[in-house]
Order: sequence, then structure tokens, then C-alpha cells
Amino acid sequence: MRHPKSILITGASSGIGEALARHYAAPLVTLFLAGRNSERLSDVAAVCEEAGASVSRIVLDVTDPAGMSNWISQSDRQVPLDIIIANAGISGGTSGGVEPAHQTRRIFDVNLDGVLNTVLPGFDVMSQREHGQIAIVSSLAGFLPLPSAPAYGASKAAVRHFGEAFRISASQRGVAVSVICPGFVHSRMTDTNPFPMPFIMTGEKAARIIAKGLQKNRARIAFPWPLYLGIWLLGGMCPPALLRALLRRLPAKPAASDDNGL
Repeated sequence: MRHPKSILITGASSGIGEALARHYAAPLVTLFLAGRNSERLSDVAAVCEEAGASVSRIVLDVTDPAGMSNWISQSDRQVPLDIIIANAGISGGTSGGVEPAHQTRRIFDVNLDGVLNTVLPGFDVMSQREHGQIAIVSSLAGFLPLPSAPAYGASKAAVRHFGEAFRISASQRGVAVSVICPGFVHSRMTDTNPFPMPFIMTGEKAARIIAKGLQKNRARIAFPWPLYLGIWLLGGMCPPALLRALLRRLPAKPAASDDNGL
């Protein structure tokens, strides 16, 4: 969508969510920002207001379906939403062992249910006027069965499949849907990763790529392209036995942490 004037972002207190809020902040733009860390969210809102944007912020857990539905409806009544970005998420690894059950369930609660709690009420309000765009943040990690982060990769694969399928039916109601699949982006989460992160980029650069893709209404916004191409080839063309052997060599990922600014 070109020149959106009303943008709602979950997970806006850090990472990609914060970078997108900063990117879109400008005079005559209204931002609705949600996160769980009040102090960081206030800091982001202050920066966006300095850029001229009107900002409404709320401390809210995306796993609360009633709370999310009420917030989205109220925001849309205040200023009809042009773009909704379902960005909030958490990440977690096995630390070299088996992923704990509580971590597995929490990751799916946030990364899958949290997305649905954003997308579905968002679609309801947008489809009534047959106008709007929804962006779902997945990950390049969703293209491979990563033994170091099984729940994270699976949850990101699930929202990618959902989003790309939902795009087809949503378009019949005038609502565009795009799925964002980033690689490594500088954040509090990546700062703790004890392994090399190829093609890692700043949040600002990621936000520019995402905004450009949304402007062009791309179905899938995957980047950086060299990493995306490598993962796509590895997952699609590598024999399963060889793929498993290669994935076993990947370094262990730390236990659960905030991902996209929950």
C-alpha cells in the first residue's frame, strides 16, 4: 500500500516492530503500537512522536484474544486502519537438549495464536470497507526443520502457510495479505546468539525492505536474498538424510527469549 496513514503494529517495543514504527513515523500518520514492556514501548512512542506521528500505545499480550479484538476494533474506530502488522513473537532453542514442554507451548501460543488474534479481528474490520493490508511476520527459520529450535521454526512455518493461503481468500474481500520472512536482524535476541549469523542486518534496513515489499503488495517478502536462496535450495533439493546430517551440525540455540519485541 502506498502512503499508509494508519498503521497498527504488535511487538513494537523492540526489534523489527520498533524499526517499522520508526520507519512509518511521519506527520499526518497515526501509529497504534502494542508491546509488553511499558518502558521500551514508551521510548519508541516518544521517538515516533518526535518524527511528527500521532501515537497510541498499549501494553497488551497478543495471546489475549478478547483484549486484542477490543484494541483493534477501538483503534479502527478512532482512525480506519490501513496496515496491520502481526509482528510480536518469541524465540527459543533447545540449548543442545530437548525443548521443554512449557517453552514449546508458550512459543506456539505467542507465535501462532498471537498472530491469529491479530489477523482475524483485523480482517473483520478491514473487510467491512473492503480496504486494508495485513502483514504477518514469519521467518526464514520456517523453511527448515531446525533441531535447535523446533517450536520456533514450526510456528513460523505455520503462520507462513496460513498467511499465503489466507491471502487468496482475503483478496476477494478487498484485503491484501503479505508474509514477511526475515533472516537475522539485529535485536536483543540476536545479541545473545552464540553462533555466526550470516547476512545479519540492522532493523532500519529490514524495515525499508519490508515497507517496499508491502508497497508492492508482494505475497512473500523474504530477505536477505542470498540466505533465502540458500535455505530454499537446501530445504527443497537436499535429500532428507543429508539434510538431517547437515542440520545436526548447527550450533545450539539458547532457551526462550523475546523475538520481535513482544
